[in-house]
Amino acid sequence: MSEPVLTEVSDGIAVITINRPEARNAVNGAVARGMAAAIDDLDARGDVRVLVLTGAGGTFSAGMDLKGFLSGDAPTAPGRGFGGIVQRPPAKPIIAAVEGYALAGGFELVLACDLVVASEEANFGLPEVKRGLVAGAGGLLRLPSRIPYHLAMEIALTGDHFTTAHLREAGLVNLEVPAGEALAEAKRLAARIAQNAPLALAATKRVIVESADWDSASAFDRQSKIIVPVFGSKDAIEGAAAFAEKRTPNWRGE
Repeated sequence: MSEPVLTEVSDGIAVITINRPEARNAVNGAVARGMAAAIDDLDARGDVRVLVLTGAGGTFSAGMDLKGFLSGDAPTAPGRGFGGIVQRPPAKPIIAAVEGYALAGGFELVLACDLVVASEEANFGLPEVKRGLVAGAGGLLRLPSRIPYHLAMEIALTGDHFTTAHLREAGLVNLEVPAGEALAEAKRLAARIAQNAPLALAATKRVIVESADWDSASAFDRQSKIIVPVFGSKDAIEGAAAFAEKRTPNWRGE
């Protein structure tokens, strides 16, 4: 039996692949636990700066495994929720590389990522209402803050499929690419990010994510608690020295 989640690390980039192509990468308990374990490991590794999430066999994910749901196989992981990611995404930047379908929980996995690269043939949607269910893995919470309110309502209430072009126009998709090119383009985007200092990347992501509910009176103080340690790091000194010496910085994550 093949592993439900595969990981591969190269040049500071980790690719996490949902590996159930025979089930359109539907998320079951094994996928959720595998994803959570992969994120725990990759977040702790000093040789990894950026993560890419994709699906095997030309499909990102069709969402929750309904057969598993009926048998009582919960597609969640303790502390991280559905798919092992939606309640607590990785601390490091993560890019969704989407081919084929990203539906229901599959779309919610995409929404747990920081950037999205998608094939021009990809389809997105929250069809839970068509099945008597509710998109409870972050879709209803995250979507209205990523795209216009009325479009979010249309996606959630109709349960229809939406194209990459439509969602790119709405600002949800960073890059639209020809079919079969999503992973390669996501790796190229990841490589641009991986050139940067790991402590600075993690702090930058944390401020953007956490500041959504900060009040204006405390925002700068709360930001300072996150970024001041970065300014005092060895990497900050290395960055300034490399700039002055016109060379590529040697980041150590310290």
